[in-house]
Amino acid sequence: MPEIDLPTVLLALAALFVVFKLRSVLGTRNGQQRPPNQLLAPLRRAPAPPAQGAPAEVPAPAGPTAAPWWKGVAEPEAWSGLDAIAAADRSFAPAPFLSGSRAAYDMVVHAFAAGDASTLQNLIAPEAFANFDNAIKARAAAGHVMTTTVVSIDDVFITAARLTGPIAQVSVRFTTKLVSFTKDRAGAVVEGSLTAVVGHVDVWTFDRDVRSPDPNWKLTATQSEV
Repeated sequence: MPEIDLPTVLLALAALFVVFKLRSVLGTRNGQQRPPNQLLAPLRRAPAPPAQGAPAEVPAPAGPTAAPWWKGVAEPEAWSGLDAIAAADRSFAPAPFLSGSRAAYDMVVHAFAAGDASTLQNLIAPEAFANFDNAIKARAAAGHVMTTTVVSIDDVFITAARLTGPIAQVSVRFTTKLVSFTKDRAGAVVEGSLTAVVGHVDVWTFDRDVRSPDPNWKLTATQSEV
């Protein structure tokens, strides 16, 4: 019977104990956990739905009838672009993307009204952020204070999508109701209304490099329709 090296056994047990304690304190990462310090965590990618009647590993052909999971969430004109994005990033799926877009809309609208440039900088691409930042600075210089409340987000719908090289671009139409007003230094309302609920229709465009390990999308453009 071989001799037992007691010091070696004790060292091995100590090492196992340390590993166990580290795992209990730090936890473990898996594909469903959110990465830390990401304000666009709701816009994280999710497993793409398999094509109905076809194996998941077979890409669906382009065209309005190719991707039944785009029905009800996107204009038919956007389907081929969404197919291209899903082919380049197999984890892209419409439901979590639209859920994240809805959260991003709420965050951006409230951060802009509050003049919270640091939050906006994490949500918006640099070129678009400059426009938001300039508006915030001009408002502050005039001594104006803006208040906006998102009363409801009634509809979120994809209107356009395309893949240009590695850059995925998706445009989303938001149908919302807001209460928004701006006061001057004296506290008088100079724009908007304290009580009026106003309907808005806006189209926001989000971009993401599908090669990037960063799963977050960035707002790159906004356009108001109503």
